[in-house]
Amino acid sequence: MANYVFHAAASRGYADHGWLRSKHTFSFANYFNPERMNFGALRVLNDDQVAAGMGFGAHPHHNMEIISIPLQGDLEHKDSMGNVEVIRHGDVQVMSAGSGITHSEYNKNKDQEVRFLQIWIIPNATNVEPRYDQLTLDAKDRHNTIQQVISPSPDDEGLWLHQEAWFSLAHFDVGQEQVYSFKGKGTGLYVFTLSGTIEVDGRILADRDGLGITDAQQISIRATADAEFLLMEVPLI
Repeated sequence: MANYVFHAAASRGYADHGWLRSKHTFSFANYFNPERMNFGALRVLNDDQVAAGMGFGAHPHHNMEIISIPLQGDLEHKDSMGNVEVIRHGDVQVMSAGSGITHSEYNKNKDQEVRFLQIWIIPNATNVEPRYDQLTLDAKDRHNTIQQVISPSPDDEGLWLHQEAWFSLAHFDVGQEQVYSFKGKGTGLYVFTLSGTIEVDGRILADRDGLGITDAQQISIRATADAEFLLMEVPLI
């Protein structure tokens, strides 16, 4: 029998640094909640708003798979591997920190804030060679269907990372319904609503609500209003 854990948008941790406003689904930095440490391999889910022209200066990471998904505006990335890239709404970025990487992220725009999701996944291999990749998606490919954007395999659809994890995006018109079948064994699914309202196995999720599902093989998702959402299937480590 499936088990569910609901995280209301308003229950998230919050930090306001002036140039950065961030909401934390799981414990992060000064926000600590022993009941909200992670969902399996999903360690961080931050909803960040960065002021025009501001950003995160160069800082290090080790042994973490880091995903960035811009929701508004342009985010400039620089790292110690020599990558200088801009990711925009419609793009997905994956960075394997592995044995160690330094990077910075800045709002490329001088006239508007940038909003993006910063997600950390605990890897299944440590001290791997650091790497960077990004992908520009076609919004039509997720209209009224579920579009896979990250998987464990470089030969599969979308980007890949060092973990048995699958990420998918969808944009459903009101009334659209689809079944999501789990791809891994012993995995859980975390559903995060980006806009609108959806019903997941009879449970209503509004804008920025999250729902973790375990002990299931498939779920039903129906849009009760035009909605965008993110699915993250991860091992329950």
